[in-house]
Amino acid sequence: MTPHGASPVFVGRESQLQALLDHARRARSDAAATMLVGGDAGVGKSRLLSEFAERAPTGRIVVGGCLELGVDGVPFAPFVTVLRQLLRDLGRELFDALALGGEQELARLLPELGQAPEERREARGRLFEQVLRLFTDAAADGGLTVIIEDLHWADPSTRDLLIFLVRNLDTTPVQIVASFRSDDLHRDHPLRRLLPELERLATVERMDLEPLTREEVAEQAAAIRDAALDPDELTVLYERTAGNPLFVESLVGCAEIVGSLVPERPRELLLSSLYRLDDRARFVTRVASVGAVSAARIEHELLAHVAALPEPELDAALHAVVDTNVLRVDGTGYRFRHALLREAVHQELLPGQHARLHLRYAEALETHPGLVPFDRLAAEQAHHFHAAHELPRALSAAWWAAVRAGEALAYAEELRMLERVIELWERVPDAPNLVEGLCLAEVLDRAASAAFDSGVFDRARQLCDAALEELPPQHPATAPDAPDAPEDDSAAERRRELLTLRALVLRRRGRTRIQLADDSGIDDFYTALEIHPAEDWRYGFLLAVLARELMMRGESVPPGGLPTAAPVGREGEAVSAAELAEEALTHSARHGDHCAVGDALITLATVQGNNGDIDTALQTFRRGIAAARTAAEPALEARGMGNLTSMLREQGRHGEALELARRSVERAREASLLRSIGTFSALNLAEVLYEVGHLEEARRSAQQGLSWSPSPLHRSFLNIADGRIALALGDLDAAREAVAGVHRKGAMEFSHLQHSLSAISLAIDVHMALGQDDAALKLALHAADADADITVACGYGWPLVDSMARALCGRHGAAQARTSVRLRERLADLVERFPVHGPIQAALRLTVLARLGDADGASPAASRAAWAEVVEAWAASEFRLAHADALLHEAEANATEDRSAAAAMLRDASAIAKETGAALLKHRVEDLARRLNVSLDASPGAASPALPAGLTPREAEVLRLLARGRTNVQIAGELFISAKTASVHVSNILAKLGVPNRGAAAARARELGVG
Repeated sequence: MTPHGASPVFVGRESQLQALLDHARRARSDAAATMLVGGDAGVGKSRLLSEFAERAPTGRIVVGGCLELGVDGVPFAPFVTVLRQLLRDLGRELFDALALGGEQELARLLPELGQAPEERREARGRLFEQVLRLFTDAAADGGLTVIIEDLHWADPSTRDLLIFLVRNLDTTPVQIVASFRSDDLHRDHPLRRLLPELERLATVERMDLEPLTREEVAEQAAAIRDAALDPDELTVLYERTAGNPLFVESLVGCAEIVGSLVPERPRELLLSSLYRLDDRARFVTRVASVGAVSAARIEHELLAHVAALPEPELDAALHAVVDTNVLRVDGTGYRFRHALLREAVHQELLPGQHARLHLRYAEALETHPGLVPFDRLAAEQAHHFHAAHELPRALSAAWWAAVRAGEALAYAEELRMLERVIELWERVPDAPNLVEGLCLAEVLDRAASAAFDSGVFDRARQLCDAALEELPPQHPATAPDAPDAPEDDSAAERRRELLTLRALVLRRRGRTRIQLADDSGIDDFYTALEIHPAEDWRYGFLLAVLARELMMRGESVPPGGLPTAAPVGREGEAVSAAELAEEALTHSARHGDHCAVGDALITLATVQGNNGDIDTALQTFRRGIAAARTAAEPALEARGMGNLTSMLREQGRHGEALELARRSVERAREASLLRSIGTFSALNLAEVLYEVGHLEEARRSAQQGLSWSPSPLHRSFLNIADGRIALALGDLDAAREAVAGVHRKGAMEFSHLQHSLSAISLAIDVHMALGQDDAALKLALHAADADADITVACGYGWPLVDSMARALCGRHGAAQARTSVRLRERLADLVERFPVHGPIQAALRLTVLARLGDADGASPAASRAAWAEVVEAWAASEFRLAHADALLHEAEANATEDRSAAAAMLRDASAIAKETGAALLKHRVEDLARRLNVSLDASPGAASPALPAGLTPREAEVLRLLARGRTNVQIAGELFISAKTASVHVSNILAKLGVPNRGAAAARARELGVG
């Protein structure tokens, strides 16, 4: 007979086990796959995964559990366990190979691999990439199964890494299985947002474990007791446990089920076996419950140290606890039978006992740090000191836990620990000495940095605000109540330090506000310039950041917008982004700040390209990219490559642009920085691929960039690109959702010029594709009436003007006449004022002029000539979709005069549509071919599809329009025939269908599926 509480048989989960085994086989033979296993606490998730791990068909199985530390979560806890297993099983050579030519980022999680590299801006992405590569290598021999237990306790960094792996393992034979408690997911639980995001992925499946049936409960109970229960006992057991296997185990372990004193509450059910222990054993269990914060497990040595019992007494107590199955032996330590059981025991502690035991653990870890792995030490100390209400030591421990989390690039955990420091600050005397001498404002600034890096931008802004409140707002000597006595040198130096800190916080808040699409972000840059000491080496970088933002907004510094002491601009004159970049370049070069030099040069090159000085811009780009490489700043290097890619596109040099965009993505991959600069590079690649007509690859690039967890601004740009590609592919639902998303983010309000121009252009085109011509017209007028000067961003502005002109040519009722007139006037003005740089913008200008001519009712000859010129311009470029669109319009312009020429143009456009997969274009081409009554198949004797009721293809097209309520005159206009010919066709249709009138013909058309 097995020990009380342990079920010797595996009951009620055979189908789920088989599903996991099949899932593993698919992952091993086809591609990476993820299974999410959910269920209430105690429903049997751990037992299922244990049984599965024994049978999994993959070559290697590793298991890691998340830690139950509340807000004090240890960063990457389950992955640290998994990595240690792989290190033990595969040896260090595999890990060392990951760092060849670079740095060993995994040392941040496994100190035994050596000294972790210095913390750098993009190190977190590099760490994630090395984990991805390690799993790929470990799966090479028969596949790999990674089991992550208790995902509901996962720290934010663990969740981020899990998402990254799920989205990027691709064809690697890796199976990920992650379990979570579904009843723990309260309204604000992060898994409520994460799970739907994961479940939308094609590689992710979900399995939810239901309670056992009455028959399965009977089978489980009989196996534990070695005897079947009588019906009355089974009824009580099933009602009490509601089919929860853990509660079945607990209650069946009691002497009596019917009429017993077993409490009804689940917590008390879990504790029922504890009541049979003596005082010493219960004490040891309670001590273990306080220390077993890592997957309900505790090392024997740590437990013995805190329990402080003579060895014979401790051994006897542990034997009793293990015999009653409260604890189970697990390697060199013990694990609670279930995490719920540990929680229940811990909750039984009285307040004084609770504080004393947590303090004993904290002090044990302080004097014997080797009792837990180094990667868990700081977080566990912070947890125990705080629970013990030892505030000074809790603050100090939280600080060092934050430091450790920052070194591991676990920014969310760093933020949590720093917020603990901030919370305790006023309650702890001499707090600065416990945090390396920093003041509260510096701690707040560091917390804001962690919040920014972890993507919690609202919180980053709040922390910046709090830091600014702690800092003096102005020079003490200029304050109203300032003393007349001069400052000594130390006071003056401290004042300069605080002013510099205030400027740096303002710069950070400005960047945060920009990520939040808050226009006031630019104001923070201006205020920072007012107080930032110009002699400080970081001043040039502030100028460079401001220049970059102004360039992207298409703005200049207004007259008087800079402090009088600023070394740039003349009084009463505006200062351009280029002038700011020039000054940033001068200042930063003098101080040897290669990063700021590169940033300024790239901004300057972009402005030069926008102004049409292409040769100079190319040279400046090369200098900027070289400076970024000298500074070892791959993110800046990627910015330079991305902006250069855009300029090459606009010059019609798509081959060079495509090569550079691919190289930029590979550069991000080599640097293990796909999560940061990779998203920007993927966007540039998607845009080039779209223009050259590689639509499927373009969409894969955009969606891959989205899978790398980009910043909100980059995510919105990628969503716009993905929506544009989806529209071309005919996925109208995805395109519509992209438009809804940018609407929600306020992209239509011109807070960020490039972003807004792209978003509005997409929205207009989606409205047109959906037949919402009036909505497209109104949005086009909104853009035309905006205060923003869109002519300063030609690369984004010309496509928007083209979309606006397309909206003007749509079908509009008389109610929109005034709107159409106003838009026509605005477009005429924009075309007049818009500069043209390069062949793509020249072709766009010709396209817009041709559309405006059609809107104005140009003669057939004029329309043919205009569109012929447009086709010639696009044919000289590699922008295939624009070329096909021009062919379509040229065919329409030739419809009444030269139908054979129009048919040839449509066939050319159709060929492009087929080669590129542009479903929307294909539909438009086929629609015009039907209206022209021409075949897109140029082969002789091509058969036409059979039509109902003996209708000819032309009669079928007339019937389709008739069913839509068109008059004869309207039918004639759409099919490029006379009204008299249309009338003859209608008469023939009525006769063939055997119906008396147009209404009956329309009803018959719907029956036949015509229309």
